[in-house]
Amino acid sequence: MKLVIWPAVDADRLMHIQQAAGNCEVVNASSEEEAEAAITNADGFFGKLTPQLLSHAKQLRWVQSPTASLEHYVFPELTRHPCQLTNMRGLFSDVIADHVLGYVLCFVRNMHTYIRNQNEGRWQPVGGEETRASFATGPGHVTAIDREHFCLGDCTMGIIGVGAIGAEIARRANAFGTRILGVDPIRTSVDGVLPEILPTDRLDELLAESDFVVIAAPHTPETVKLFRKPQFEKMKSSAYLINIGRGVIVDLDDLTTALQTGVIKGAALDVCEVEPLPSDHPLWGMPNVIITPHIAAASVHVAKRHLETLLENVRRFVANEPLLNVVNKELWF
Repeated sequence: MKLVIWPAVDADRLMHIQQAAGNCEVVNASSEEEAEAAITNADGFFGKLTPQLLSHAKQLRWVQSPTASLEHYVFPELTRHPCQLTNMRGLFSDVIADHVLGYVLCFVRNMHTYIRNQNEGRWQPVGGEETRASFATGPGHVTAIDREHFCLGDCTMGIIGVGAIGAEIARRANAFGTRILGVDPIRTSVDGVLPEILPTDRLDELLAESDFVVIAAPHTPETVKLFRKPQFEKMKSSAYLINIGRGVIVDLDDLTTALQTGVIKGAALDVCEVEPLPSDHPLWGMPNVIITPHIAAASVHVAKRHLETLLENVRRFVANEPLLNVVNKELWF
């Protein structure tokens, strides 16, 4: 058996791969030309596969993508090829779920507003005089309270795309007593958290009932611009949109208009249709928007998990065992 790697990995990573591969030959190609020559009789491949490279393969049975997302990896020739494709999904689920709950907690406790107030030295509860209440905290003391906060236990979270990431978001939100809804084209439940996941044609129901709409779907031909004006109009005017999936799922102009006109209450975005988001874009100045620069998956644990997943699949491939993270090439996930 033969495994080709391109672009080449460092010496330490190569050593681990060779150990996992056992008697399987491992070619760590230093150039695309070397990879083209080596892939001719290769059984497996790890790295960046191109149509040109694939055209040289005569017996390729397995391709391991170095990424979880596949929108920039899959191409027509690969889709038609009989090889199995695996990806790196599942490495970031807990990290991204933490990020989503960070957004949510900011909104329910108005932390996004208080951080801005702190920068201006303002000691003032959210809501203004007409929505504040006071209560006695002791003899001669009265403290104003924020009456615009709300509780996660009173909320419904709708999750679009209940794969590994969406399921982990559901588990964390469930721990706060939040009611969970989900839509997914394949998955039908999450044990102990979500006994029924709705099919995607019931998205409108989820939008109408959710206080937080969380996009955890991948970029596929079906999800491009899934969220436009009609979807925002089906959401509650008090609802928040959270996107940690892919930027192309949400039409940026329609989202901006929906936020400016009060169609929805707010948004938290780790991904945008245009990245980086231009510094003069209106979203930057909106007090009801939280923006992070595509870093929801960042974690000190990811590199170790990435290597472990690769090594396990190398071991399984050589041993002719079922592979981890096999994807449907036509669906891109």
